[in-house]
Amino acid sequence: MYLEIVTPEAVVFRAEVDAVKVPGHDGEFQMLNNHAPIVSTLTEGDVKIDLASGSQNEIKFKESPFKSDKEASVLYYTIKGGVLELKDNKAIILAD
Repeated sequence: MYLEIVTPEAVVFRAEVDAVKVPGHDGEFQMLNNHAPIVSTLTEGDVKIDLASGSQNEIKFKESPFKSDKEASVLYYTIKGGVLELKDNKAIILAD
C-alpha cells in the first residue's frame, strides 16, 4: 500500500509500506495491503510504519522527526491528531 503523511507545512512522508498502525479515536488499529476502505479520526500518538522491502521513501526534513526501531524497516512518526483515509491501497494521513 502507498502511504502519505501530510502536515499543514508539507508532505512529510511518501512510500510503499507493508503495514501502518495508527492511534484511532476508538483505539489503535493496523491496516495491511488490500484493506477495506476506511476514514477515521486520529488522536495523539505514534504512527508505526512498516516499510515495504526495497521501498524508496521520501522524507522532507533534514533533521528527521521520524524515530526508527531496532529494525531499519520500521519508522515511528508522532502526531497530535488528524484524519486518515484509505482507499484503493492508498492511505493519506492529514496530521497535526
